[in-house]
Amino acid sequence: MSLPQSPYILYSDGNGNIFEDTSLYVVGRAGWDAFPVPDEDWIELPDGGNLYELPGRRGIGIDVKTGEMRLCDKGWAVAAFIPPAHTGLYLAAYETTQDDAPTLPLFCYTAAGWYDNKFYVPAVRIEDDIRQECAGYDDTKVATGAVELLKNYPHNRLVKHLMDNCCNTYHCPAARNFALGRWECPVPASPACNANCIGCISFQPEEETIVSTQDRLTFKPLPEEIVEFTVPHLLNAPYPIVSFGQGCEGEPLLMWETIRNSIFEIRRHTQNGSININTNGSKPDAVKALCEAGLNSIRVSLNSAQKHIYTKYYRPNNYEFEDIVESLKVVRSFGGWASINYFVFPGMTDTEAEYEALRKLIKESDLTMIQWRNFNIDPDWYLGHIGITETSEIMGIKQMMDLIHEEFPLVKFGYYNPPIERIRGEYESDFAH
Repeated sequence: MSLPQSPYILYSDGNGNIFEDTSLYVVGRAGWDAFPVPDEDWIELPDGGNLYELPGRRGIGIDVKTGEMRLCDKGWAVAAFIPPAHTGLYLAAYETTQDDAPTLPLFCYTAAGWYDNKFYVPAVRIEDDIRQECAGYDDTKVATGAVELLKNYPHNRLVKHLMDNCCNTYHCPAARNFALGRWECPVPASPACNANCIGCISFQPEEETIVSTQDRLTFKPLPEEIVEFTVPHLLNAPYPIVSFGQGCEGEPLLMWETIRNSIFEIRRHTQNGSININTNGSKPDAVKALCEAGLNSIRVSLNSAQKHIYTKYYRPNNYEFEDIVESLKVVRSFGGWASINYFVFPGMTDTEAEYEALRKLIKESDLTMIQWRNFNIDPDWYLGHIGITETSEIMGIKQMMDLIHEEFPLVKFGYYNPPIERIRGEYESDFAH
């Protein structure tokens, strides 16, 4: 559905109230620049989306009468958080007008507007899997499930961490699904990391201006603790996945021996379901050992397929960009499913150079899937940290997706790790294409 016109800009009064300014059409941002958003790119803000005020920042819009771009001087700029399964096409366009404007917390900042009594965002639904839909969570059932798990595994430190912290404190969708006995079960395994990502959600140095959104795992789980709750999950949950590597931990490949031993033991009990690892892909030899034990899929996170941009963000210790490509290749050589967790940043992701680098990565690694994920980071802070001072020529996120799909029709697009049924081709839930 295409809107008959651009939505109006939104602003906040600084007290949690949001208004529309009908003298300005909202625009989107890519890189450092503001652009009009094509009318067909707007969708209604999906259920589970939120609006944020951006303190110290004024929104940029197009004057309804003159057609000129100008700032909205009525209040602070507003951005949207769009829920999982959706990929944003433009960031919120604003100018920082206060010297002491705080660095924005680690969320995504999609453009948002108001039209005909509804909020709109420039986004595409990339996946029809419903596993993290807001409407699918009954808080009472989640709480009951958490209590039940804690009762059933009274001495299991990992179950305690997943329920007390991830489920009940952070409201992590994966941990909540585990409490409900369904789908993807998170298995954090590593308190340490071998990257120093500038936007790390579980660890930020004290001198940094932002805080991590959650605390990192503080212990090394034993294989027995992992096996104790993952085997019942694989046996009983619908479309079950056991997933190592979560936002509340470091890099799981640093604990590869523990994970390998856990996989061996899990597979001694059941061949059900899929075993996945979310990782930075830094240790191809460890990935090989996990594949030999029975790993079904890997998801490697990256902000860019270009080595120099990747390295400035991840700041890796003792590994290089080439290692992550090798890890993807290893999983494919075992017939496994290889995804990238691709942080989408309009104006960076859709440059010509990035497009060419992504094509090269797909060909080199025989990639199975791209998970087009929204990048949770302050746009100015990110571009400043990686030293990008001007916007390159861009093609638009949607066009880039179309070009990639056209050239690589077998590469799946999505947002989540697939269950074994999808890996085996027993059902297809590819939404966007």
